[in-house]
Amino acid sequence: MRLTEVLNLIEMGEDYHCEFKRKFSTHKKIAKEMIAFANSGGGYILFGIDDDKKIIGIESEKSEADLIQDSADNYCEPAIDYNIEYKELKGKEIIIVEIPESNKKPHRIQDYKNVININDAVVSIRVNDKSVLASKEMIKIMINESNGATLKNYSIGPNEKTVFEFLDENETITVPQLKKLVNISERRASRTLIKMVRAKLLLLHKKENSEEYFSSK
Repeated sequence: MRLTEVLNLIEMGEDYHCEFKRKFSTHKKIAKEMIAFANSGGGYILFGIDDDKKIIGIESEKSEADLIQDSADNYCEPAIDYNIEYKELKGKEIIIVEIPESNKKPHRIQDYKNVININDAVVSIRVNDKSVLASKEMIKIMINESNGATLKNYSIGPNEKTVFEFLDENETITVPQLKKLVNISERRASRTLIKMVRAKLLLLHKKENSEEYFSSK
């Protein structure tokens, strides 16, 4: 990455694709950030930069790099792919970690289980400028997408028609709203909306307060 690109990243501040860290904190916290980028659209973690864009620098490149590698390899399941670069800014060293969007979603905090359990897996995603926990609905969708399990020839029933009718007059719909509209269980409402996402009929979104909603494409 060219120096001008690094400076532009810092100037733009933290966002969906960029996170600043003064220094390495804990393996799990850094793993959570790396997982969020891998599960989302990819991005950068800049070590040695404060939240206010101030260049702090790092004490030891090798020490920080070893900790980052340990987080990616041993605290993420599956292990996270990443690229690492070192830059000198204003006489101070910073580390740039690039995490590409993964094709092995969902990544989770290492729990030493052979198969992911959506009820207790710690899966993070990127929402705006923060890394937040993914819901069971999002985890299911990531699993299906990684397995190539999109729904084809999906039949539109009464519940799906209600969703489309609601979205004709409203921008979004939630699981509780569908539950109330058609008087079904929350589990069935969730399953209906997830299937519509898998069939490429809807998109799933998440707000910073963890509230989820669905919209038409």
